[in-house]
Amino acid sequence: MRHGVRLGLDPGDARIGVARSDPTGFLATPLETVKKGRGDLARLQEIVAEIAEESTMLEVVVGLPRSLKGGENPATAKVRDFAASLARRVAPVPVRLVDERLTTVSAEAMLRDRGRKGQDRRAVVDMAAAVVILQHALDSERASGTAPGEIVEVGH
Repeated sequence: MRHGVRLGLDPGDARIGVARSDPTGFLATPLETVKKGRGDLARLQEIVAEIAEESTMLEVVVGLPRSLKGGENPATAKVRDFAASLARRVAPVPVRLVDERLTTVSAEAMLRDRGRKGQDRRAVVDMAAAVVILQHALDSERASGTAPGEIVEVGH
């Protein structure tokens, strides 16, 4: 298992859920929710810089929404564009895309099971989805011995 903190992102239309791992890559925990729009990439760049100051920043893992059959769709294209913009901002820290099918559904079910209600749940579901995405990537790497998902090439 590679050593270093990973950041997990669940980019949505209104908010971006953010999670982080411990340096050993064992556990994902919620970090914050970033409002989508002006300043979102700058805030994510700040988070990466803050983590890099305190620890080894390994990579950013972005959830890639696919159809249930695994195909690409308009949401997939939007996230690919977002990830490419982010990769340019946080280079040389690599950005990876990982399959995120059903993570928001899983996160909402988990929060509902823990008694979170309506508005309260919506406020944290993006962070919870980011945790699910990142934890899946960590578990996948631990099981396979290879980095998860696909690397985002930094275009200029």
